[in-house]
Amino acid sequence: MRFLSRTFATAAATALAVAALATVPALAGTGMPSPWQMNLQGAVTPVAEFIHWFHDWLNIIIAIVTLFVLALLIYVVFRFNEKANPVPSKTTHNALLEVCWTVIPVLILVVIAIPSFRLLKLQLEVPQADMTVKVTGNQWRWTYEYPKENGGFTFDSLMLNEEDRAKAIASNKIAAAEAPRLLAVDNEAVIPVGKIVRVQVTASDVIHKFTVPSFGIKIDAIPGRLNETWFKAEREGIYYGQCSFICGQDHAYMPIAVRVVSQERYAAWLAEAKQKFANAEDAGSKFAAASK
Repeated sequence: MRFLSRTFATAAATALAVAALATVPALAGTGMPSPWQMNLQGAVTPVAEFIHWFHDWLNIIIAIVTLFVLALLIYVVFRFNEKANPVPSKTTHNALLEVCWTVIPVLILVVIAIPSFRLLKLQLEVPQADMTVKVTGNQWRWTYEYPKENGGFTFDSLMLNEEDRAKAIASNKIAAAEAPRLLAVDNEAVIPVGKIVRVQVTASDVIHKFTVPSFGIKIDAIPGRLNETWFKAEREGIYYGQCSFICGQDHAYMPIAVRVVSQERYAAWLAEAKQKFANAEDAGSKFAAASK
């Protein structure tokens, strides 16, 4: 009876697993992770699109090499087993084989290297930017600084806890579909669509890493050093990322939220943000002065 019960339990668990896998979405979402996602998050920048193409191209090469090696193994097993070859070959050198197993891997690496170098060039050479945003990693929040020509203000972005997230959704400050748990923040960075944005990244305490998968950017934030990258978002929406370098106790609670909007909405947000964050800075300065 125990054997039968274990068998039925195993069969039921297997059936549930198969049913769960049948409901798994085939592709990941765009801008944020999806439950049981497969593949990379949707690309909305030229760099991310190139990364996706290169990823797929490498998978094709890997599949071809794997199938080729598997075919060779199967051929060797059936062609050169003891039964088929009771007297083994005493061949010790084969110039053609030696040339092939040297030249073919080199050619494969060249085929991989050419688009790889093109991708590195695209990522590392920052084009003429339309705007610049400075990002500073702190334990455990992000600070965004817009220069004078883009507002001249600074603000912190912290993850919303469950209570604040529920209040924000209830008050329609953010749509529930755009406020995933452990990713929604109090202050989003806002960027106009179709603009080339230079992102300067540093840190105030320990090493962090600024990562937004749908933008195809991932760069170290190092104290005392200013790194830079860029992106050009070609679709409106909200795009999330996270610190992807273990930076301390609350490393897992350091989300990044970038909202891409039209030029008109960006101009309206800029006017509102100037007032909002300027007031916050003034209040902080007055408090600091009073405490001396």
